[in-house]
Amino acid sequence: MSAEEARAFLAEGARTAHVATTRADGSPHVVPVWYLVDGDALVFTCARDSVKGRNLARDPRLAIAVDDDRFPYAFATVSGRAEIAERPDDFLAWTTRIARRYVGPERAEHYGAQNFRLDDLLVRVPLERLYGGADVAS
Repeated sequence: MSAEEARAFLAEGARTAHVATTRADGSPHVVPVWYLVDGDALVFTCARDSVKGRNLARDPRLAIAVDDDRFPYAFATVSGRAEIAERPDDFLAWTTRIARRYVGPERAEHYGAQNFRLDDLLVRVPLERLYGGADVAS
């Protein structure tokens, strides 16, 4: 899968991303998140006091995996350093835009507002270290 194909794969459908961070003791932490591809970055939100929020504040390195679990299977991974903004002025627009991808336009405002209340951080991950594989089982 080329870099362009991997970007297209990440932007397609409503797959969740599995975000891996490192705890203070060095152990791994992985959690699924809703996300969007915005230009050359993968974007998600999280709570500052969540495990991933605390981990990223201490060490912004992370790895992300997104997969298609339908035969013949495909995946894309991203790794790098998170760029974190705390409650930017357009934060509600971001939470709503991300929600729209997963719940559709009719419920996007409700879930966007809910995530706006729950989350504090907008996390951008540049799509610089991007790798993907398509038709894995063929």
